[in-house]
This record gives sequence, C-alpha cells and structure tokens, in this order.
Amino acid sequence: MLKKGSKLNSILTGSCPKCQNESMYEDKNPLNLSKVLKMNETCSHCGLRYQIEPSFFYGSMYVSYALNVAVGVAAFIISYVFFSTSIKNSFFVIIAALLILFPWVLRWSRNIYINMFVSYDPSTNKK
Repeated sequence: MLKKGSKLNSILTGSCPKCQNESMYEDKNPLNLSKVLKMNETCSHCGLRYQIEPSFFYGSMYVSYALNVAVGVAAFIISYVFFSTSIKNSFFVIIAALLILFPWVLRWSRNIYINMFVSYDPSTNKK
C-alpha cells in the first residue's frame, strides 16, 4: 500500500514527491507546532525545489478546506449516528476533532497539493 513510488506514500510520509528519499519538512514531527510548516528549500537527494513558484502553497488552503470538511463530516457521522449524541455534543466533537488533527491536516494538504504537480521519477534513485 505504501510502497515507494506511490503518491499515497509521499502524501502520508511527507517525503519528496520526486524521489521519496527524504522528508520535505525540517522537523518530521507534526506535533512540534512551532515548526509544523517549516520546509526545506530543496531535496538534498534529487534537488527538487519544493516551492515551485512564489506563493505556491496558497493553493493548499483549498485542499486544507476540503480535508477539514471531510474531518468535520466524519466526526459528525461518528458522533451523531453511531454514538447517538445530541447535535450540540456533535458540534463539540467536530471542534475537538479539527483541533486535534490540525497539524496533520496542514501537512497533508501541502503534501497533496505538491503531489498534484510533481510525480515520482525512479531515475532520481539511481544516483
């Protein structure tokens, strides 16, 4: 499922979308909130520049919005349908889920966005 070369591998691990040999982020831990979005400028293995153009990752805000909607809907369905909580309590569950998952959603949205434009290139692993 997460074999090297798949988009899913790059998205979930935060690795370079072109070579998938190193993390795009300075700190791999998304719970270090002071460095959650600090990225390396380039991949030291294949030389891919992560910020392809100025303000490249502004587009990831749209991906982040979609991911947050999905998290909110999932939290609502789980709390309201499966656990039969009230609408008010379901609202609190949605807020809690969004707050807990926000570091991962921030990174996943950037990872998804850059993977829309950059594909895995197996020839970069032959160096």
